[in-house]
Amino acid sequence: MSEGTMQRRARADQHSQRASRLTRVLVGAAAVPVMLIAAGCSSDSGSGSGSDAKQASESPAGASASPSPTVQAAAYAKLPEPCKVLSAKTLEELVPEAGKSGKEADSDDVSTRAGCSWDSLDNNGVDGSQFRWLSVSLLRFESDVTRGAGEQRAQEYYEKQVTDAQSTEGAKNTKAEQLTGTGDQATAVRYDLKKKEGAFKQQTIVARVENVVVTLDYNGAGLAGDETPDADDLMKAAKKAAKEAVTAVTKANGTDASATPGGTDSPSKSATSSESPAKKS
Repeated sequence: MSEGTMQRRARADQHSQRASRLTRVLVGAAAVPVMLIAAGCSSDSGSGSGSDAKQASESPAGASASPSPTVQAAAYAKLPEPCKVLSAKTLEELVPEAGKSGKEADSDDVSTRAGCSWDSLDNNGVDGSQFRWLSVSLLRFESDVTRGAGEQRAQEYYEKQVTDAQSTEGAKNTKAEQLTGTGDQATAVRYDLKKKEGAFKQQTIVARVENVVVTLDYNGAGLAGDETPDADDLMKAAKKAAKEAVTAVTKANGTDASATPGGTDSPSKSATSSESPAKKS
């Protein structure tokens, strides 16, 4: 073999070796981006999964429904018979000529609204006559989730009744006083009222015991020339009757009004339906 031939073969071998090394380098270089891309995808996937897991842990496993609104149950569930809230002795003192029976007021529901009235005319002939009129009304409020607890509703009505009594049209010499020992709260209002029949002395006592409001009206007048009754005497009798009416409410619901200093003994709370009182008669 000639020297020239040997040199050509040597150069060919060197070229082949360089080509082989270049191929390996190119293959290795091409593999790097693939690995980086794979690593990147793996990293992104892991990050996303972690974020989703964090969000899932922060969110409750299903929002719980809001609890139904509740209101404290009314204390008293019924009213006494209105014409029996006062004793025969008390009626004899306040309305002596009325007898034992009164006139019961009309009501759509006697468990929420009731009332009774009595009138008395003591005829003294040429000396005139003494007139008396007595009325007791009872209103019980039930608890209602939209309008509030029965006791709260009763208090609002109580305040309205007191305001109405103090604003009677034509009333003169109006006076009001807070009373103790008659339910949870009570107010006595007195005033003079001139009518065509004569001069009337009006006494109104509004009392609240738990979720029941008792309104007692008592007035008197001397007719046909008889003397006008003493307002203090009328008020004293009205206060006594109001306490008796409040006691009748508590006893009708199985409690004793004399059991506590405030004049009432709250019974165990019982749930009641959300009905409004019957319309006023």
